[in-house]
Amino acid sequence: MNSRKLFTTLMLMAVSSMSAAADGLVTLKSPYNVSKTMQRVEHAVGSRELTVFAKVDHAAGAAKVGMPLRPTQLLIFGNPKGGTPLMECAQTSAIDLPLKVLVWQDASEQVWIGYNDPAYIGARHGASDCPVIGKLQTVLQAIANETVAPQTP
Repeated sequence: MNSRKLFTTLMLMAVSSMSAAADGLVTLKSPYNVSKTMQRVEHAVGSRELTVFAKVDHAAGAAKVGMPLRPTQLLIFGNPKGGTPLMECAQTSAIDLPLKVLVWQDASEQVWIGYNDPAYIGARHGASDCPVIGKLQTVLQAIANETVAPQTP
């Protein structure tokens, strides 16, 4: 193999491994800053009678140890009515529950909202056919869509 083909092959392998790291992550651009986006996530979650278990400000944690990190916040939430059926299909899915939504600002200052696709979680744990997956997808998609929707006057 000549050096050009070897280089091309190695670059394709590198790109493939980088995109694989985001498998199962659903992302949407947010028109708001991280704080406002997270407030909107919290409102959307609260309006669905889901329990918020924790909010993690990763940038604040990094700052405490003198490390820089662009704004990055995680909301952990759920409801046993949604999570338990998935765990009944595959108990190991509990490692991926409760549900989470991540809000972050990238290097170009674009804010994003992301979450793990329940279908990906199901497939990861051998439970692709679990009936609750569609319901969890619908709820997460609705939360994300509501979060990034234009603000009403």
